[in-house]
Amino acid sequence: MRTKTVSSRNGLLAGGNWIIDQVKLIDVYPQPEQLANIQSQAQGTGGAPYNVLIDLARLGADFPLFGAGLVGEDSLGELILQDGQKHKIDARFLRKTADAPTSYTDVMTEIGHGRRTFFHNRGANALWAGEDLDFQKCRARIFHLGYLLLLDALDQPDKSFGTKAARLLAKARDAGIKTSVDVVSENSDRFSKIVTPSLKHVDFCILNEIEAGKTAGFTIRQSNGQLDTVALRHTAGALLQHGVRELVVIHFPEGAFARTRKGEDYWQSSLVLPPKYIAGTAGAGDAFCAGVLLGLHEGWDLGRCLLTGVCVATASLADPTCTNGVKSLSSALALAKKFRLRSSLEPKE
Repeated sequence: MRTKTVSSRNGLLAGGNWIIDQVKLIDVYPQPEQLANIQSQAQGTGGAPYNVLIDLARLGADFPLFGAGLVGEDSLGELILQDGQKHKIDARFLRKTADAPTSYTDVMTEIGHGRRTFFHNRGANALWAGEDLDFQKCRARIFHLGYLLLLDALDQPDKSFGTKAARLLAKARDAGIKTSVDVVSENSDRFSKIVTPSLKHVDFCILNEIEAGKTAGFTIRQSNGQLDTVALRHTAGALLQHGVRELVVIHFPEGAFARTRKGEDYWQSSLVLPPKYIAGTAGAGDAFCAGVLLGLHEGWDLGRCLLTGVCVATASLADPTCTNGVKSLSSALALAKKFRLRSSLEPKE
């Protein structure tokens, strides 16, 4: 599959959660009233638009990058704005508010296997409804929105569209922009109510296996932890039946699977990494998303898009923050030669 692009538009607009991650490396996650030791800590980016845009900037994307959302009138908000300026992200739709602090997350990352636990302050992100977005004035080719389920104002009901997020995505499509969404992983039954209404206004749906399964009503992991490739394909098909217009991409530690509206299936294995390579898994999903969106923007073959996503995610894993592990596109793609691919995920008929 070679993707089609809108020639009169150029660039990627990303809106939604803007978060500062306080990443703390701990020796063990404690039981209640027990102690864990913080061995080191780092500060980094968090949230779908922030991570994806910084990743694209670090990869050397040669198209315009636009950010949209809300930060607080505080030091963390100023840090985000300065970081965006440093990476040449157009912040015309990224505004300050005095009504809430900048969102932040304490990310407790266990040394050894990178397992994470999040303590999140929703902050200004909860107030952003995208009403100030003028899709006619922004000439971006793709609008990426995330995370559904973590944007309180956009997750609210809408009489005509189901949710406010669905209305915003429809507005973008009416302006001639391709749309993409991501969802936060949470243990709840809200997926069908909040995520599903948006899907008919989405061109590219890029989710992990937990989010995709909960939205479509399938369990993609077997009880022994193995990936259920039959359920995976049913999930992608169900998301398309819910209205996704062009493409569903589902990513997971073993790789990724994509199905197009035409029924074409694509499989991509992840890379086999040394035991000590993974410093943290925070941001790996957004890094994968950035790699795929880069290819979709440029009209690459879908197989190339998926491999790029896997390589950028692999680069992200080398650092405990969400984006500091991502370097140039060439260095990310070089990882596919440095490390071997897992055995093929594609089921044998």
